[in-house]
Amino acid sequence: MAAYEKRRAAAAPAPAPAPAAGSGLAEPARAAAGELGSEAEFLLRAGVTAMVREALLKVLEARPEEPVSFLADYFERLVLGSPGAAGEAAAELPGPPQRLARALWYVRLAHHSHRTAFDSNAGAAYEVLGAGGRRRKAGVDGRLYSELLRRICQQGGAPAEAAAALLGRVRCRDHEAVPFDVFRYGVLTCFVLLEFAAKADALFGVLDGGSGAADGRVCQAVLRALEDVLGAGHFSLPSRYLEAGSKLGPDGLALAMDRALQERKLGASMSREEFLKKATALFIAKVKPVE
Repeated sequence: MAAYEKRRAAAAPAPAPAPAAGSGLAEPARAAAGELGSEAEFLLRAGVTAMVREALLKVLEARPEEPVSFLADYFERLVLGSPGAAGEAAAELPGPPQRLARALWYVRLAHHSHRTAFDSNAGAAYEVLGAGGRRRKAGVDGRLYSELLRRICQQGGAPAEAAAALLGRVRCRDHEAVPFDVFRYGVLTCFVLLEFAAKADALFGVLDGGSGAADGRVCQAVLRALEDVLGAGHFSLPSRYLEAGSKLGPDGLALAMDRALQERKLGASMSREEFLKKATALFIAKVKPVE
């Protein structure tokens, strides 16, 4: 047994001696730690850390429906120095087209149902449009405000006639100073019009069965039912009319359609364009004009 222990002790490798202070073996560990420190220092010095932090704060603030696409667009605009650059909301821009593009980018970030994010983005857009410069005073005038509303309707695919009628109710004179509450109201109303038109278009898709034209009697009955729903209350916010319109459920539609079909007289067909024109006119008639 004693001989076995001696052989085992002899076979076991001796522990490696600790590296001497001046041997250089401890240098790789120190170098690795130094590299980590220098990398973090580089990120701070280059502003990358602050940039990424700002981007994440923008995501939390805007609450976009597609955060990854939002970040990709955010950094692209940051690199190009175009709309959406971090920390430059109130910076002076070369001209109205650039300010309008950036303001449009802000107001389209979040759906209007996300009220906190939408209000924050509307505030950022208002600051962008109202940024002062060497040749202009700070503040949003009616010209820029009306042009922003026109672009919202145009890019959203709103029917041209409906958009023009809406702008006639919420626009301001070119020389007028536009306060933020009016600015927010106009922007919100345009987005609600876009959604209302989309819902009306989907409703017509149910009525026409894919043929492109629907029975005029049925369309008129549905429009009357929609008008009754919209006229049931007086709302201060445009989005309330979306909620009211959504109450026209399958039962209400079926009842209106049955009543229309019970009429013996034949009715002319109605096109999608005509139906959308009449449906959006019902909404616009409820919009409170800007005074």
